[in-house]
Amino acid sequence: MSQINKVIASTMVGNGLEWYDYALYGTFTALISKHFFPSGDDAVALIATFGIFAAGFLMRPLGAMFFGYFGDKYGRKNALALSILLMAIPTACIGLLPTYKEIGIWAPILLTVIRLVQGVAVGGEFGGSIVYLVEHASPKNKNRMGSLSMLSMLVGLLFGAGIAAGLAHFMNPEDFDIWGWRIPFILGFFIGVIGLYIRTKLNESPVFLEAKEAGRTSEAPIKEALRQNHKEIFLGIGIYLAVTIPFYIQTVFMPSFMVKFLKFSSSDSLLIFTLSLLTMMIVAPVSAWFSDTKDREIVLKVLLILYVAFAVPYIYLLEMKTFTVVLIAQITFSAILGAYIAPIPTLVVEIFPTKTRYTGMSLACNLAAAIFGGTAPILVTKMITLMGSNSPISFYIIVAACGSFFCVASVRTRKHHDLLYLV
Repeated sequence: MSQINKVIASTMVGNGLEWYDYALYGTFTALISKHFFPSGDDAVALIATFGIFAAGFLMRPLGAMFFGYFGDKYGRKNALALSILLMAIPTACIGLLPTYKEIGIWAPILLTVIRLVQGVAVGGEFGGSIVYLVEHASPKNKNRMGSLSMLSMLVGLLFGAGIAAGLAHFMNPEDFDIWGWRIPFILGFFIGVIGLYIRTKLNESPVFLEAKEAGRTSEAPIKEALRQNHKEIFLGIGIYLAVTIPFYIQTVFMPSFMVKFLKFSSSDSLLIFTLSLLTMMIVAPVSAWFSDTKDREIVLKVLLILYVAFAVPYIYLLEMKTFTVVLIAQITFSAILGAYIAPIPTLVVEIFPTKTRYTGMSLACNLAAAIFGGTAPILVTKMITLMGSNSPISFYIIVAACGSFFCVASVRTRKHHDLLYLV
């Protein structure tokens, strides 16, 4: 296997594991709330389960700084190897965790601790793997190369949803409810071992090596990123709003929303979710190709306008509660989302200089996810419950799109610089 193929494979497995776990958590939210919280009000248990999901996101900025420090000072490769190991072990632990009936209050406490550890790992994995990918790209395919991080994310989600749907279909419902749902989480450990093995065979990023040879790496990347690149971090957060908010609404909130609020069966909800992921996987490479051959910023602005235009019709179509109409709504929204997320990794990577790129990129995307993305499911669920209306979904999507439009329009792009941007 060539070095570039190893880079792609390691990213696909590492990112895939991260989002495989999130697919499982999102898909099994109803079951997790049932097993790890006391019986009673289902809505309260569901909100609490989403709350634990959001809590993991609070650790992502800490993971971004921890892994960013090592990635910018000592190299990308070793930081990424550690992050995948720190993701694989807690994923398996969810599958082994005793229920509330067995250990009482310790069940949700331990589940929260596991999610916090995973949050640290994800904080280092996602931004770092994007940097590592793009630093191996040529100027002609940098958006397509960066989009592989998003594609691996979708593959992981699809694989997780597929495993969950397959087990739910073939297993006895009672066995699946009691212990079958644990199998995919335990499988995550073995996926992580494969990814770790591949990463031990990788070479260091050529861009980082050039910066190191030139004596232009940072001795204090966190301090430099916060002092010298704080504007870029805020800009990256803004650009990322229309990734993280719609993405977590679509992939974490929607499967449970369709079951709890729209009264779809679990199998129909999983089918629509799977087809939505496939739509994003098909659209993303096309959008990345356009971004490499056309004006990337114009492509992104058009997509953000489509977000705003479709946000209200999207909810109207969902509220019709018929399978075909809801499927059309979900696929349309997923197409817009898939097209927008594809070029974003490369755009945000280009904002930062080499010496603080791992830290800056990781902080930007993880702060956006922690503040806005991870909290989206619980906030939307709470607002819908309080207002008795589904309109908060549209409102949140529109706010995200408008914020990102302003940032994309004002970004100081570095399209005419190579990635060895040292100062």
